[in-house]
Amino acid sequence: MTNKLIHWFDIPVTDIERAGRFYSTILDVRLTHLDAPPDYVMKWFPSDEPHGGGGLIQGGGRVPSGDGTVVYFNGGDDLNVVLDRVEPAGGRVILPKTGNDQNGYVAFFFDTEGNRVGLQSMR
Repeated sequence: MTNKLIHWFDIPVTDIERAGRFYSTILDVRLTHLDAPPDYVMKWFPSDEPHGGGGLIQGGGRVPSGDGTVVYFNGGDDLNVVLDRVEPAGGRVILPKTGNDQNGYVAFFFDTEGNRVGLQSMR
């Protein structure tokens, strides 16, 4: 096991296929599907580290929420590239790109499932 503090995260969803299309579209990534009987399915985000990263999860008693913990995705060189894909993909921007060149920028959106999610970049 590595020494990184964050090992894994789950983003709860009610429709794994819809959520998978949304995140694949806005982040321009391919997610890996996993059926995990008896009561949940997952789609994992790509990661260069073993057991690193996270994924979408449907079932297992998990419920999407706009309150509580927020996952921040890397917004790349300019988070507006990702943010501009959110609404056409079915999400809703709730805080546009905010910040400065010294400390970086953040933005927030609701995904198709109702989760509040963040983006961060240095530009």
